[in-house]
Amino acid sequence: MNELLWIGSLLFTFSLILLAFRLWGRLGLFIWVPISVIVANIQVTKNVQLLGIEATLGNIIYATSFLATDMLSEFYGKRESMRAVGIGFFSLLAMTAMMQLSLLYSPAASDQSQANLVAIFSLMPRIALASLAAFLVSNVHDVWAYDLLRRLQPSRGMLWLRNTLSTVVSQLFDTIIFVLIAFWGRYAPATLLQIVLSTYLLKALVALADTPCIYLARHWVESKQISDLPASGEYAHKER
Repeated sequence: MNELLWIGSLLFTFSLILLAFRLWGRLGLFIWVPISVIVANIQVTKNVQLLGIEATLGNIIYATSFLATDMLSEFYGKRESMRAVGIGFFSLLAMTAMMQLSLLYSPAASDQSQANLVAIFSLMPRIALASLAAFLVSNVHDVWAYDLLRRLQPSRGMLWLRNTLSTVVSQLFDTIIFVLIAFWGRYAPATLLQIVLSTYLLKALVALADTPCIYLARHWVESKQISDLPASGEYAHKER
């Protein structure tokens, strides 16, 4: 059942990011990055069984933040992709601070949410620190690697390679940094290793599966369906 839900979540999440890009272009991708980071950091507090191994939730939506920055690099340039990384970093920092402040309020006698909020967000400082470090390192690397591959292999046919290669390497950095900071001391080393392997496997699967999305996005650009982009191949080689 979890595996079917995972596939359904994958398709639904890809549909959302493509819809955001189709409706709002660059703005839609800027909107998606903080959504993916914030939702992923809430989902990651839940452990599930997938493909017979233990994994944390949040892998799908978090992995799409890399798709968003790759699309920004491809169509708008490295500078805009780095802006999205900054927006995501700021959004996670702000959300963590605001939710910690919310927990300090004394609940009313009729309140039914405080215990649930504490259960989820009392973990946030450590998880947020892990996520901030992992997000910053991995996404900066992803933007740098994608831009480098685009310059070395500017061919339109190499889109799948730069999208996949930059993401799978960056997600390895992300997974190791996040798991060590967030869960060291909470789980036995064997469990940590299993979480690293399972988390990276799921993220790599998302990276492979998102290739059709960036090709569809390019089709929209070249057929003049994205209002803030010209219908030409020049977008892939110019810094905007």
